[in-house]
Amino acid sequence: MPVINFKYSDLCTMLGEEVPQQTLVDRIPMIGADMGDTESDSDGMSVEFFPDRPDLYSVEGVARGMRAFLGIETGMRTYEVTESDTDVYIDPGVKSVRPYFLCGIVTGVDIDENLLKSIMEMQEKLHITIGRKRSKLAIGIHDLDRVAQPFTYRLAEPASVRFVPLAKTEEMDMAEILERHEKGVDYAHLLDGYDKYPVIEDRDGNVLSFPPIINGALTTVTTGTHNLFIDVTGNDRKAVKGALDIVCTALAERGGRIHSVRMHDGDETFASPDLTPSTMVVSTSECCRFLGIDIGPAGIVECLAKMGLDAVADGDDVTVTVPAFRLDIMHKVDIFEDVATGYGFERFGGTYDLRQTAGGLDAINTFSENVRDIMVGLGFMEVTTLTLSNDRDEFETSRLPVLDNVRVLNPITEDHTCLRSYLMPSLVKILRHNKHRDLPQRIFEVGYVVRDTKTVPHLCAMVTASRTSFTEIKSISEAILREIGCEYTLENCELETFIGGRGAYIVRDGERIGMFGEMNPAVVVDYEITHPIIFVEIDLAPIVSDAKDTLF
Repeated sequence: MPVINFKYSDLCTMLGEEVPQQTLVDRIPMIGADMGDTESDSDGMSVEFFPDRPDLYSVEGVARGMRAFLGIETGMRTYEVTESDTDVYIDPGVKSVRPYFLCGIVTGVDIDENLLKSIMEMQEKLHITIGRKRSKLAIGIHDLDRVAQPFTYRLAEPASVRFVPLAKTEEMDMAEILERHEKGVDYAHLLDGYDKYPVIEDRDGNVLSFPPIINGALTTVTTGTHNLFIDVTGNDRKAVKGALDIVCTALAERGGRIHSVRMHDGDETFASPDLTPSTMVVSTSECCRFLGIDIGPAGIVECLAKMGLDAVADGDDVTVTVPAFRLDIMHKVDIFEDVATGYGFERFGGTYDLRQTAGGLDAINTFSENVRDIMVGLGFMEVTTLTLSNDRDEFETSRLPVLDNVRVLNPITEDHTCLRSYLMPSLVKILRHNKHRDLPQRIFEVGYVVRDTKTVPHLCAMVTASRTSFTEIKSISEAILREIGCEYTLENCELETFIGGRGAYIVRDGERIGMFGEMNPAVVVDYEITHPIIFVEIDLAPIVSDAKDTLF
């Protein structure tokens, strides 16, 4: 989760009154955060915010949220947006590389060291979180007084545009930046496969930005800057707009004045930023039933005002006005969550029911515990791995049959893009991380995989040693099946996962419930392991009912 660092004195200045530091330490977590290292005799404060509130990724956002939450200034914060005479033109060619581009102007900002640090931190936190390390969006903040409008967003040949990138003194073309600049090396993969790159230029051809890589040194923001031009490019318009709204309103909290620019996108002309709030209608009775409290329409309006939202009650209906920078509110349940937060999580709960009851494990958990005992008895060490995986490990490297798996809609990393369909790839990664350890290594996991959108318990046992054989894994598999009381037959398995002729399916009542064998050396090498591997993987769900009499 993103950690925001700021000064207590700076926060109080933005709150408009002196709030005791301990009060802030106690109350800030109640809006969805964890306090970091904050000492009462220190001016520095550190807060770790939950990922769903990017509008709080700066001291300006924290001040805005806490003013409402502490009752200093409740209700929705509004910002005036005045028109400017600035035009921005978008070349249709950029649609194929980085299609969405929005920008705005903020003037009259007195940038001191605190604000400069806050701007840089907010920009970086937005890049990492909703920007998905700049793959989804990238933000540029520029000294407006160093350039001249109109501005143009276009594609250019890498060698045709030369400028001095941020933090450098040497002029480079875009290809050289990708090869030699630190940020260019870090983010060059975002432009892989393209022969032309996006660039933002002013009227005189001065480069403001080479998105999503680096800004130009010409427009570097310093403590002497007063007028700012903000650009956001990306592949998701909602995220691009949200990031622009967050940055502009944060600067407005510092006394800046927001101005819109005229965006010319082909035949369409529109103003940006557009801070028009959205509205949602929720049911009082549904909200109270959902939260388990009875506060009525007036109570809901009051709670939402403490969360920086405007609301009007009309009978059972409550019409809620949501500011543009609140990207987390997408569903009525999000409104219910804000009601709960405004109500105060510390006020939930009641007396405990002291009646004595007896509980116990359900059948599959009891069965799984017994399977673990069997595996430990066979000399294996238990491991627990992540349920999240990726197609490369699950199917490509492993050579296991491709299944229709459950996808993660917005994965944070390329290693966690789906729910696992097999345990085997997860266990191989454990061996890969421990290949410097002594051999043999004998590990197992009893865990869930996802098949046809259902969680299914599996067992996987794996051995790596200087010498292994099909006979060894066959003996292990038969011992496991015997101990759990499973009647079975074996069939030849020709999967590329195994060496030819050294793999077998486990069949129960005509259904394949597992497999075992000696891993193909090509698979072993692809997983970056240097010793032979044998493994068995079994679907435990069909066996549970048959094993009850034996194990329960």
